[in-house]
Amino acid sequence: MRAVALLVASAALLTAAGTPSDLRAQEGSPPTAEEKAQPPVEPERWAVHVQATDILQYYPAFHSPYQGPQSFRPQATWGNTVDATLYAGVRPWSGGEIWGNIEMYQGYAPSNTLGAAGYVNGDGAKVGRAHPYARIARLFVRQTFDLGGGAQDQDADLNRLASNGTKNRLVITAGKLNVTDVFDTNKYAHDPRQDFLNWSLITTGSFDYAADAWGYTYGAAVEDYQGDWTWRAGVFDLSIVPNNATLTSDFSQFQVVGEAEKRTAFGGRPGAIRLGGFVTRGRMGRYDDAVSLALASGGPADTGAVRRYRSRPGVYLNVEQEVADGVGLFGRLGWSDGRYESYEYTDIDRTAQAGVSVSGQRWGRKDDTAALAFAVNELSGAGHRYLNAGGLGILIGDGRLPHPGAEGIVEGYYSLLFLKGMTLSLDNQVIVNPAYNRDRGPVNVVSLRLHLEH
Repeated sequence: MRAVALLVASAALLTAAGTPSDLRAQEGSPPTAEEKAQPPVEPERWAVHVQATDILQYYPAFHSPYQGPQSFRPQATWGNTVDATLYAGVRPWSGGEIWGNIEMYQGYAPSNTLGAAGYVNGDGAKVGRAHPYARIARLFVRQTFDLGGGAQDQDADLNRLASNGTKNRLVITAGKLNVTDVFDTNKYAHDPRQDFLNWSLITTGSFDYAADAWGYTYGAAVEDYQGDWTWRAGVFDLSIVPNNATLTSDFSQFQVVGEAEKRTAFGGRPGAIRLGGFVTRGRMGRYDDAVSLALASGGPADTGAVRRYRSRPGVYLNVEQEVADGVGLFGRLGWSDGRYESYEYTDIDRTAQAGVSVSGQRWGRKDDTAALAFAVNELSGAGHRYLNAGGLGILIGDGRLPHPGAEGIVEGYYSLLFLKGMTLSLDNQVIVNPAYNRDRGPVNVVSLRLHLEH
């Protein structure tokens, strides 16, 4: 019902604000000769797409003198996750789109999505089940107001209808969605169904974005495109308690996100720089308070026993740049307030990543991709003390942590298009100091991913 209410309220707001044709009269400079030479996109009134992804993963036994309730199992382990999505969209009025997604899930990721802050399967839900089950993943309305600045059409994509428009525009999105549909996107590292699998590579690991256990939430975002700049802001619903499957019903706990994007053209090649930040407002525990209580009571540390209504901020920097034909570099830096427990995503307070993605066009296979990336994740000193006192995070908890260290990740993959709309990827990840624990690992995870999309 919350999604329906948001859709209705947004439609009323957008209708009152005026139609795109009203705003189109404010256009500034005429289109360039190059823009005029481009054939216009044929606008879509509706669209239906489907995708399915099957990920098979395996890691061999590794060194582990001890383990806890949220550790990678040290024995050789298999995991398999399958999901499928039906995307349906319609344009009910000028500039408007309504999209709904139904997703099916089945299976378990290795160690049931536990054991590393940079977890190894970004497409696996935190709620694994042996039998398939389905949920409404997204249900949102998007309204675009053209504001001039020359023509710039929008190509068709999943959750986007092909349309004619202008470079300068205002885009409002509201309903049920994933926060990273709008924020912290990156051309080379963002989609675990097609590029990297690791959680700390598909987004900034310390970006503790609002989400339920499947990655979705209710909220609204506004994007203002002006020339080479875009300014974004949004507000989103949090779970009732950290890392919970149920969202609050009244936005009493929420998150505010903002981002500025500058599109670049170094050497005439496209790129982008994004600077973002968030503030989470909700009941969360302070690590040192949980440790103090554990010392007094004699039990393991538990942030659930010391939660108070607090604010937890964070920032991130996200860069992508094409440097040669079919070759792109990317990187991210992130920080969040490490005094408090992570709320939704994973247990990372500081992170850095860098990588390269190479299109197969360089060896005659334009639809293939080879890529390699590195990530370093860190938890605050307070977080280390909490884990060493027996505390459990969102994804990690070895029962103790006498020798903490940074978690290091290397991931490489090759994605092969072997039929139209069907890719097969071979992926390898090496995790050093999983869950910040120098006593365990390293873990080497090999993955085979089959992805179909139409």
